[in-house]
Amino acid sequence: MAKALIEWAKAQLQDIEAAGLYKHERLIDSPQSVEITLADGQKVLNFCANNYLGLASHPRIIEAAHRALDRWGYGMASVRFICGTQTIHRDLERTIADFLHCEDSILYAACFDANGGVFEPLFGAEDAILSDELNHASLIDGIRLTKAKRYVYKHLDLADLEAKLQEAQSARFRVVVTDGVFSMDGDYAPLDKILSLCEAYDALLLVDDSHATGFVGPTGRGTPEKFGVLGKPNLLLTSTLGKALGGAMGGFVAGPAPIIALLRQRSRPYLFSNSLSPVVVATAKDIFSWLSETTELRDRLEANTRRFREGLTRAGFDIKPGDHPIVPIMLYDAVLAHRMAEALLQEGIYVIGFSYPVVPRGQARIRVQLSAAHTPQHIDQAIEAFTKVGRNLGILRYSPVS
Repeated sequence: MAKALIEWAKAQLQDIEAAGLYKHERLIDSPQSVEITLADGQKVLNFCANNYLGLASHPRIIEAAHRALDRWGYGMASVRFICGTQTIHRDLERTIADFLHCEDSILYAACFDANGGVFEPLFGAEDAILSDELNHASLIDGIRLTKAKRYVYKHLDLADLEAKLQEAQSARFRVVVTDGVFSMDGDYAPLDKILSLCEAYDALLLVDDSHATGFVGPTGRGTPEKFGVLGKPNLLLTSTLGKALGGAMGGFVAGPAPIIALLRQRSRPYLFSNSLSPVVVATAKDIFSWLSETTELRDRLEANTRRFREGLTRAGFDIKPGDHPIVPIMLYDAVLAHRMAEALLQEGIYVIGFSYPVVPRGQARIRVQLSAAHTPQHIDQAIEAFTKVGRNLGILRYSPVS
C-alpha cells in the first residue's frame, strides 16, 4: 500500500510539473522586509508579503522582541489551561478586545487554528452556517468540523444571502461567515449591509479580518470600522498577528465575553495546542499600543497603494479595482502568470503567480501586496519592471495612458 501511494504521489507531482503549475519555494537569506536577499545572493524588492505595515523586521519591533525574550523566555511548553498562561497572554487578549471594541478575545497559534476552533464548540446539527463561496480555506475547514447545516451563498451577493437566510429560519442558531477582505481579489465584504440582513433574520455575523486588522479603516481597526459596525454585539471577529501585526505567528477570536469564555472551555485547537510564544505575545502588545498612538503607517500604506494602482492602470494592466493593498494583476493563463513572475524576478521584483487551485481555473494572476515600508522609488521601480515584462510577454497590447 505504501509503495502504491508513493507512486501515485510521484505521478501527481509529474502532472503538476507538466502543467506548469508546480509551486517552487524560493529561499530567502535575509530578514523579511521590502528589500530581501535570496539564497543565490540576488537582492530583490519584495511585493508579495503580508507585511502590510512593514513591521516584520522593523527595528522598534526587533527591540521589543529582544526585551520580551529576556523578560518572559522563549516558549511555554504547555497548553493554556495547564501552565501555559502568563500575565502577558491575558494582557494581550484584553488589548485586542479593547482595540477592536469587543468584550474579550482568545489567542490561538494562528488564525487557521482560530477558524478551525471557533465553529465546532458553538454550532451543532440544529444550526445553520451561511458562508460566502470565496471564503478562506481555513473558514471552510472549520465549518466542515461541525454538523451544522451549510449554505454557500454567491460571492458578495446580498440577494442570494437573504434567500438562504430565509431558507434557514428553522435553525436554532444562524451565523453568516465571510472574509472581511478576500485575499485573492482584495475586495471587501459590505459588513454594514450584511449585518443589517443578520439583524433582520436574527443571525450572528462572523468575519475573518486577517487582511484588514491594523490598517483598514480610519484608525486601522479593520473592515468593521470601515463599514461603521465596530462594536456591534452580534459580531464575532477572527484575525491574525501574522500579517500586518508583525508577521510572526498567532491568531485570535474576539467578541462577546460568554462566547469567548465557552471557547476557552471547548475549543480543541486552544485546549490541545501549545500556548503562543511569549516573545510573540509581548511584542504584539507593543504593536497594538503603537497603532493606537498613530495612524502614520496605515496612512503611508494607503498612499503607496494609490501610487501603485494608478501606475499600473496607466501602463494598461488589467487589475481588479479597489483601494486595498492587495492588487490582483489579471493574466487568466496559469503558465503566463508563472512566466511573468519569473521574468519579474530577473528584473529584481519578487512576486508569485497564482493559479488553480489557489484561484478558480481561468483566473490566474499575479497578486501584488504593498507595504508601508515601500518607498515611492520602490513602487516606481516595480511599475517600470511590470511594464517592461508586460510588453516583452505581449500582455500590454496598447500604449500606456499619458
